[in-house]
Amino acid sequence: MLETLYNKTLELADKPHALTTLAIISFIESSFFPIPPDILLIPMVLAAPTRAWKIAFVCTLSSVLGGLFGYYIGFALFDVVGQPLVEFYGYEEKFASFTAQYNEWGAWIVAFFGLTPFPYKVITIASGVTQLSLPTFILASLVSRSVRFFLVAALLWKFGDPIKNFIEKRLGLLTILFFIILFGGFLALKYL
Repeated sequence: MLETLYNKTLELADKPHALTTLAIISFIESSFFPIPPDILLIPMVLAAPTRAWKIAFVCTLSSVLGGLFGYYIGFALFDVVGQPLVEFYGYEEKFASFTAQYNEWGAWIVAFFGLTPFPYKVITIASGVTQLSLPTFILASLVSRSVRFFLVAALLWKFGDPIKNFIEKRLGLLTILFFIILFGGFLALKYL
């Protein structure tokens, strides 16, 4: 079953509408969708290595634009949903402290977590909630997301066939590892 899904994804990756699909997934992942765009980015670069840089660019741009939407969600909806909860639980002081610390280290937080498998939407929404400087947020997002996606594209472009063979031989194990990392990110959210 995994092999069939993998082959279908490779087929999709070589279709004309694949870049649009990647852009949509990158956008929504940065604001509310749980699955990272790498699930399409990787097979797209493997299927069309000559387009690696274009694919990475579309993924990066869409991710940053989706991050702005996530920022807006945190900024606009916090007053309606988040603030009453903070007040109900008596966490105004703790939240003020969190906001100050987040904004002090915000550029580094966005840059670091934009590179990792940690759910990026959490960072985009938290940046909006704490009203992190928008230019700082955009710059840190551009840097981290472009490094992440262009690095993946470069590695796949350079070592595509061996990586493709590695993936195909260990697809089940890699799928399990992917979900462990994804689940671990959500657990880290809950306990941090």
